[in-house]
Amino acid sequence: MNLTISGHHLEVTPALRTYVTSKLDRISRHFDQVVDIKVLLTVDKLKEKDLRQRAECNIHVKGRDLFAESSHADLYAAVDELADKLDRQVLRYKDKTQEHHHEAAKRLM
Repeated sequence: MNLTISGHHLEVTPALRTYVTSKLDRISRHFDQVVDIKVLLTVDKLKEKDLRQRAECNIHVKGRDLFAESSHADLYAAVDELADKLDRQVLRYKDKTQEHHHEAAKRLM
C-alpha cells in the first residue's frame, strides 16, 4: 500500500503524518486489497473561521477508485471524519464484491 500525504497552504508535520497514518490503518485492516492512498490536507483562505481545514482522500482499490472529503474548523477532526467516511465506503465496496459469489442452485431430480 502506497500512502502519499501532501499539504496545500500547510506544512505536514511528523505528528500530523503519524495521526493520518494511524487513522488510515483502520481501512487497511478491513480491506487488504488497497493499492494506493493519496491524502491532501488544505487550509482554505476563507473569511469565515468555520470549516477552514479540509482533508481529501483518493483510495485506489482493486477495481475502483474511492473519494471522500471532509471540512472542519480543526484539522484533526476533519481527518477523523474523513477516516469514518472512507471506512464506510470501503466496507460497502467489500460487501458488494463478496456478495457476487453465491452457491449454484441445486437441481431437483
